[in-house]
Amino acid sequence: MRLSVLDQSIAVAGRPQDQSIRNTVALAKHCEALGYERFWVSEHHNHPTIVGTAPEIVIAAIAATTDRIRIGSAGIMLPHYAPFKVAEVFRVLDALAPGRIDMGLGRAPGSDGRTAFALNPAANERPEHFPADVRDLLAWVHGEPLVDRHPFAAVKAFPQTDTAPEVWILGSSDYGAQVAAIFGLPYCYAWFFSDGAGGERAIKIYKEKYRPSARHPEPRSGLCVWALAAETMEEAQYHFTSRALSRMNRDRGILVPLDTPEASAKGLEAYDQDRVERFRRDSFVGTGPEVAERIEALKNHVGVDEMAVVTWTHDEEVRRASYTHLARAMGFAPKA
Repeated sequence: MRLSVLDQSIAVAGRPQDQSIRNTVALAKHCEALGYERFWVSEHHNHPTIVGTAPEIVIAAIAATTDRIRIGSAGIMLPHYAPFKVAEVFRVLDALAPGRIDMGLGRAPGSDGRTAFALNPAANERPEHFPADVRDLLAWVHGEPLVDRHPFAAVKAFPQTDTAPEVWILGSSDYGAQVAAIFGLPYCYAWFFSDGAGGERAIKIYKEKYRPSARHPEPRSGLCVWALAAETMEEAQYHFTSRALSRMNRDRGILVPLDTPEASAKGLEAYDQDRVERFRRDSFVGTGPEVAERIEALKNHVGVDEMAVVTWTHDEEVRRASYTHLARAMGFAPKA
């Protein structure tokens, strides 16, 4: 099974935020050595928990330190930007790592409305233009003609080379699934964002409405799940405590850096314990084989082609070890 990584450059209590960015770059090299297929980085803004704000810059840094793994955005929040500029950025990235760049596109703001307006004063209008922006971006990134009578038909995105980024549509609703289907593009659903709510429906819609394209004659879909693997279930659940508190806080609109497991355990006392235990039970947490089995079962149940994993821990070494345990359980990394 193809397994990939999503990294969000999480802020951690007691650690400088610039270290989170450098840890993302280091993790990509680690995951390449383990045999992961892709390494994607996210875009969020004005978010005290997630400090990855410029995926295109992080992609370039990762490209300079890796050789094989595909690198991409999960995603570029297209309403913030002019499609032509995004095309230029990714043409340059593809020149740095030919044939290894993925351009994942999203429609959500990756933040609140005020921040979206700060990024682009026309942001309120841009989501309505998302399909047309995707259409134009595809033409520019592949060096193909724009639609007839397009006002920018004479404008070309450089550099033009023999390869081009692979374009994905990302989402957590039916809308992105339909856009991906209409353009004949691969689609990845953010299962972790809503604990899977609506995920099966989105994938079903994507497959039913899929229009074959020259580059993708068949639909190609994926899911991204949150997971944590360790030597034992007890160890995994201990470190998962930080994520559990972060999720409970998020649902109350509290966005703060990830705290230690000890501090998080105390913080969780303020929440409904039945809800906390359900969240622990339903999450992909355990030993490498246990987590791998659940990931594969979900892949087969929903019927997707690829899976990606995002992991948050307070201790960076625990996070790296989690990806190692999972890779070994999946069989694409050598046993210790």
